[in-house]
Amino acid sequence: MKKVSIINGIVAPLDRSNVDTDAIIPKQFLKSIKRSGFGPNLFDEWRYLDHGEPGMDCSNRPLNKDFVLNQKQFENTKILLTRSNFGCGSSREHAPWAIVDYGFRAILASSYADIFYNNCFKNGLLPIILSEEIIEELFTLSSDQLSISLEIDLEKQIIQDSNNFKISFEIDSYRKYCLVNGLDEIGQTLKYESAISIFESSHKEKYPWLFKEIKI
Repeated sequence: MKKVSIINGIVAPLDRSNVDTDAIIPKQFLKSIKRSGFGPNLFDEWRYLDHGEPGMDCSNRPLNKDFVLNQKQFENTKILLTRSNFGCGSSREHAPWAIVDYGFRAILASSYADIFYNNCFKNGLLPIILSEEIIEELFTLSSDQLSISLEIDLEKQIIQDSNNFKISFEIDSYRKYCLVNGLDEIGQTLKYESAISIFESSHKEKYPWLFKEIKI
């Protein structure tokens, strides 16, 4: 998992509430259990004018020019701005996979669905909770300036731009530690790989009959 420290980038404003996981990555793309390759189909039904299916060449598909991610100023964006209850619906982990694979490193919203929120941290994605007033202010800034660029400093827990906008945000200390160090649950376990190997060896010596092959 990639480490998260400072995230700089243009903010893509997705002005919608209750964005569910089927809108984030439609159900037909859930056949794969790899974590990569979902980026081209992020928000598939909103980004394209045709119906998407696995294996399609997205570079030749007709684009919905009104959708935010298809607008030139938001190319290579790393920060998604949206509204309340983001990631609701089914619990599919493919949703954060698609968001990360597209290139996003952080999301700004006033609230998230619980399972989606937890899955973000497991995949190196920083979901920040801000008040509805701050979210509204960011949408206004983005609209007035056509686009805004923010710096998110996870270690200092500060979001700021090059002008006068600067706010702090809250995050669980353990989740912050995992993101800063690039550790998911498997990575945390592998920190104790030596101790696990020692235990396995001693356990095998102490109870050798448990490791004998049983012929049926």
